[in-house]
Amino acid sequence: MAKKGVLLVNLGTPDSPETKDVRKYLDEFLMDARVIDVNPVLRTFLVKGIIVPFRSPKSAKLYKEIWDDKTGSPLLHYSKLQYQLLADRLGDEYQVELAMRYQSPSIESALDRLKASLVESIQVIALFPQYASASTGSVYEKVMNIVGKWQTIPTLSFTNSFHDNEGMIQTFADNGQRYQPETYDHILFSFHGLPQRQLIKCDHTGNYCLKVDGCCDTLNNTNKFCYSAQSHHTAKLIAEKLNIPKEKYTICFQSRLGSDPWVQPYTSEVIVKLANEGKKRLLVFCPAFVADCLETVYEVTEEYGGEFKALGGEHVQLVESLNDSPTWIDALEEMVVGKKP
Repeated sequence: MAKKGVLLVNLGTPDSPETKDVRKYLDEFLMDARVIDVNPVLRTFLVKGIIVPFRSPKSAKLYKEIWDDKTGSPLLHYSKLQYQLLADRLGDEYQVELAMRYQSPSIESALDRLKASLVESIQVIALFPQYASASTGSVYEKVMNIVGKWQTIPTLSFTNSFHDNEGMIQTFADNGQRYQPETYDHILFSFHGLPQRQLIKCDHTGNYCLKVDGCCDTLNNTNKFCYSAQSHHTAKLIAEKLNIPKEKYTICFQSRLGSDPWVQPYTSEVIVKLANEGKKRLLVFCPAFVADCLETVYEVTEEYGGEFKALGGEHVQLVESLNDSPTWIDALEEMVVGKKP
């Protein structure tokens, strides 16, 4: 019998922490029109003329800090574990492939393997809990561009987002519970940032995003595809699981690039504010990531941790991502086969 295909796609990582490989990765990533959504001429000038030449050596130093001699990039390492564990769970009825939106293994090579295996269908799961045009949207566009050129196109489906997935929420809650959140002065839910213009573009009404007070606070029919609103919803669900009162946590956004306004509040500014209020111990969740990576292992632990201590704080504790948690693999399995009885 024909198999069912499953394609897991994460963001990507350089092939090595060397500057040349980091440059290659950043160039492909930042030249994506959905990532830097400006005039193509301006994007080319910014990326190839300014950002990549100056950022590559700095980023290479950071990647070297988190690169393991045996397992390499943590993002790729955990992505491979997720792929293998899911394949083992699904068995012979399915063929699971792993791809990265940028660099290796490529989406095209993974789709070619599924095509050669004559799968009857392909389910694409972009490994980003909250939908954003620059992440999930970019993956889907790439897949459709490739598959659209095939002479025979199998049934194709996409998992749009899983910001409220029970297994995902439970895994983050379980990981956080090990650190006893009640013993910390404050909890942060720090999501990857996005330019505000990208949120506005996703508001098809044209009169809601950043025009209505608290537009992201509650998920509703108008903002259901909004990255920020989905992020707020994810954080609230995790907080509810852990009985964290609203006044004890802050939803914020990290990894800002450039001078344009991004989704606020910025994690870096929240860190300063909390230090000035005399907070000493912070617990940080990063629920936009299904695998630990540069933005979690280094940015939160090292950068924000160092800044917080310099301001008089004592400790910033990162809650590990989903990684290879069995509960998370359960969630992935259910996304593919549906809820178990």
